[in-house]
Amino acid sequence: MIDNLNNGIFVKNDPSVMNAITIDCVIFGFDQGSLEVLLIQHGEGISKGKWGLPGGWINKKESIDDAAHRLLNELTALDHIYLEQLKAFGNPDRFPLRRVITIGYYALIKRENYNIQPGFTASDAKWYKINQIPDLIYDHSEILTYSLKQLRERVRQAPIGFNLLPEKFTLLQLMHLYEEILGIEMDKSNFRRKILHMKLLVALDEKQQDVSHRAAKLYKFDSEIYTKLTEKGFNFEF
Repeated sequence: MIDNLNNGIFVKNDPSVMNAITIDCVIFGFDQGSLEVLLIQHGEGISKGKWGLPGGWINKKESIDDAAHRLLNELTALDHIYLEQLKAFGNPDRFPLRRVITIGYYALIKRENYNIQPGFTASDAKWYKINQIPDLIYDHSEILTYSLKQLRERVRQAPIGFNLLPEKFTLLQLMHLYEEILGIEMDKSNFRRKILHMKLLVALDEKQQDVSHRAAKLYKFDSEIYTKLTEKGFNFEF
């Protein structure tokens, strides 16, 4: 259960935070065959009623990466989330009241692990499909667009997409995930042949349960091979 989502905008003279630098994070999830992004709705201030990316302030005594992990831990209540830094976004007029630079990150999480509740200055928190994103505050649309571009590049180099899937999944679920991320349509038989040839998956003696169609075989990823391929990199082209 998450009971606090901080949008990282309002601070009242807190000497413990870097009040001109923030972190904004694009949190990707995957549900019912759709790539989604977690957004929060501001409940007060100049952006009241508008949607944006979750984020927060950096404490003076922590590194940027430590701050990002802390904020994600506060948002999800779990550690060991896949998280990558994007870049700094520092257009002088990106925040209308004063100069604020933000460091962008993106995270990949398994949606079913979390029950997200808004808190602090956020009035709502909601998952949006990647093709149904509302107008976002400040330069958050730019951050989102950049993060999706980086994600598309990274999934071709390392099997990080598995961070979005449940522990057990079908080959069709996996294919739909990569179709959503890359924005392309794949040939089912070609995808199956190539992904199984990589020896990245472990076939389970289980099938889907409670489905109206023919139950498909379930797989999970081989954690040892996953770690090696994530570190070494590989060509994940289909």
